[in-house]
Amino acid sequence: MNAPVSDPQAPTSAPLFILYFEGPQYVEELRGLTLWAHHVLLPVYGREVTSSAPWCSRWWEHQEAVAQLHGLWLAWLELTGTGSGPSGPANWHRDYLLPVMASLRDPSGPFAGCKPGAHRGKQTPPVDAVDPFGPPPQPPQDAG
Repeated sequence: MNAPVSDPQAPTSAPLFILYFEGPQYVEELRGLTLWAHHVLLPVYGREVTSSAPWCSRWWEHQEAVAQLHGLWLAWLELTGTGSGPSGPANWHRDYLLPVMASLRDPSGPFAGCKPGAHRGKQTPPVDAVDPFGPPPQPPQDAG
């Protein structure tokens, strides 16, 4: 019998993306992201806050911002670390930093309505309670 061949594309550990984490693992990952954002990203790339380019000083309370910034941080780690190659940082700026910051700082983006020192939570869009792909709902039973 031959030994099974492992799939080189198969994940070897838990997912890296922060939205898959819960509890202490989420908190630990968010702390790492926060340290990077506050000591690298914002001091270097954090432009002035205006009504046409908002930012929330409590960005970690916006799930969309956490998700986008975490992806940006993961790309930073991959493209600016040892072995990334000389064009890695340029690729990170072009392919990741610019689109993510444009999305986050868009006037209708996740920080819309936030002002310096004034966080405004967002309401999520309504979603029908019925699962459109599940079995049809059961009619109410007659109590008579």
